[in-house]
Amino acid sequence: METPARDPQLWRIAKARAKFKSHLFTYFAVNALLWTIWLLTDRHYTHGIPWPVWSTVFWGIGVFMNGVGVYGGFGKMNLSEREYERLLRQRTNQM
Repeated sequence: METPARDPQLWRIAKARAKFKSHLFTYFAVNALLWTIWLLTDRHYTHGIPWPVWSTVFWGIGVFMNGVGVYGGFGKMNLSEREYERLLRQRTNQM
């Protein structure tokens, strides 16, 4: 069975989204494990901020920025396309 030809741009987007979903799953799994460890060990002996907060917050910021880049928003592709269209308009106006 022969696979149909892939659109390179769509294939790149699909791979980036699959990688993001894998990263998101890993984020939730690891943080659930860290919070479980904290819950079962020393949460009764320390006061203040629980130590898993740091990995949850800072890694979460990275996952969020990755998601914004992959699913739109401030993605490089949108900026590149807009710049390309602006240059095309400039060139047609000069002619």
